[in-house]
Order: sequence, then C-alpha cells, then structure tokens
Amino acid sequence: MIIARSPLRITLGGGGTDLPSYYRHHEGFLVAAAIDKYIYVTVMRPFTKGIYLKYSQLEHVDNVADVQHPIIREALQMQELRTPQVEITTLADIPAGTGLGSSGSFTTALLKSLYAHRRKLIHPEELAELACRIEIDRLGEPIGKQDQYIAAYGGLTCFTFHKDGKVTSEPLAISMDSMFDLEDNLLLFFTGYSHIASDILKDQHLRSQRNDEEMLQNLHYVKTLGYRSREALEEGNVTLFGELMHEHWEHKKRRSSGMSNPRIDEWYELGMKNGAVGGKLVGAGGGGFLQFYAEDRNKLRHAMNKAGLEEVRFRFDYEGTKVILS
Repeated sequence: MIIARSPLRITLGGGGTDLPSYYRHHEGFLVAAAIDKYIYVTVMRPFTKGIYLKYSQLEHVDNVADVQHPIIREALQMQELRTPQVEITTLADIPAGTGLGSSGSFTTALLKSLYAHRRKLIHPEELAELACRIEIDRLGEPIGKQDQYIAAYGGLTCFTFHKDGKVTSEPLAISMDSMFDLEDNLLLFFTGYSHIASDILKDQHLRSQRNDEEMLQNLHYVKTLGYRSREALEEGNVTLFGELMHEHWEHKKRRSSGMSNPRIDEWYELGMKNGAVGGKLVGAGGGGFLQFYAEDRNKLRHAMNKAGLEEVRFRFDYEGTKVILS
C-alpha cells in the first residue's frame, strides 16, 4: 500500500494572475503558503482485476476509459496500464469547494502515489506541471497553476508564471520572527458556503481572453500587490501585509458579482471592527474561508465565534506532496 499526502494552501498575495489567459500575455506572480491540512490518497493492488475507487462515490470498472472521476481517469490513462488492477482511496482534512486548493492538492497526491506504486521518482516541478497538464490542458478547466505548484513544493513560496508557460519558484525570504507572527495571527474562519472554483474563474478567464480592460487593469494591480506583499513580509512588516490583504480583497470583489455576498460582507466588516487589520476570502471567492490578519486575535476569535463561524487553526507545511507510507 502507498499513502501520499498533499497540503492545502492559502494565498498571501497576487492570486488570480496564475491563469493562462493572463500570464501568457502579461506574466503572473503570487506568493502562496502550504498549510498542515491535507488531502490523502492511498493506492494498492487488490486481489481481483479491475479499478476500484473510493472517494465521495464508489466506482468499480474494468477499463480506464469507464472511470467517471475525470482526474483519476486522466491520471490512469497517463500511466498506460496494460491490465488495470488498482484500488484508489481518497480522504481529506477539509472538504472540497472551500477555497484552499483541494483539487490541485488531490491531483498532486494522486500522481505521487501512482508513481510511488510503480517505484518511479518524480521531482516536485515535474509533479506540479503534470498535475497542471491534467487539469488545465486535458480537462480544460479554467483554473490557474498556483494550487498544483504550492502543493508540490510546500513552504512559503513565490511563483512567477512566465509567458511561455514555465514557472519559476523561490522561497519567501522571511525571518523566523515574521513567520511565527504570521502563523499566530493569520486566522481562518469557515463561512459555511462552498463553491466550485472553475465556475467563478470562468468569467475571469473569458474576460481576460477578450482583453477586457477593466479585468486586465484589476489583475495588473493585484500582481503589484503580490510584489508589495512579498516586500512587506521580507522586511518584517506584517501589519502592512495585513493592510495589503484588505486592499487585495477590495480589488478582488470587483472582478465578479459572485465573489462575495451580503452575509460574507457582514462577517468581513465584523472582523475588521474586532481586531483584524485586513482579510479576504481565500481562493476564487464565493464562499469557503475568510482569512484575516489579526492585530488582536483573541478579540477577533471571540467575535467570529459569536457570529457562528468555526475557526480552523493551522501551521505552515514545509514538505509539500510526499509519500508517508510505502
């Protein structure tokens, strides 16, 4: 049996500039952080022939082409198994549709476990690009490359998405004091709303392809905020980072009418009045987790708890996608 795990993520600046419709013409940049909440994938060889899948549904088929789960089907087709005899099970610390990059994390964990099952090594860069090829190229999802890359690499990492499709990465040069400050004062609260990221990102994708001036100017500014966020964090000015996150959220909301709703806006304002310096919805928007940088974390926790929002506490993950049992 092989068990692989892949971390979920939060974005620290520049989110949205990792979509091909943007970076192929303007180059993208963002800072992301892997967290210690994971997607797990187990792969084993059952006693009987066939493909056995256990996720939110159960599948038992004889041929790869008959697999209903699109990511698993594409990943197995890439493996070119002559006589499929495999059982795949998935588990998650946090459910899909909550803005923490679960799809990219699942795909990297799946590929890592399949490679390990066949005793093959795969570098994090190759793993991330292969996951992107499945989700973006083969399945045509209007999503970006952030989730796959931060899941594969882990840590607090800066990514540049070049016009030719290549991605370069470098660790965020942050001090230990600032890193601990972030871990202590970045708080996540679940809104109770889930969403499908591709539904929200589709509008951004299409408008970017049409060279919609308003959308492009918005993304240009968000990319600048990504650079400014990196600079603030590397200089140890975490309060400024929190303020930039608020600025990011104000621009993010302008990209789509489905980015927020009156209830989320109400919770956000509540947080800002009760100890938060800045915040935003994590991921594509529309639901999932509210992320705040807190000046007074106890006051913020009390206010959010009173409003009925559950906090998910986390630390950063520095290992990326890895095999934990083989």
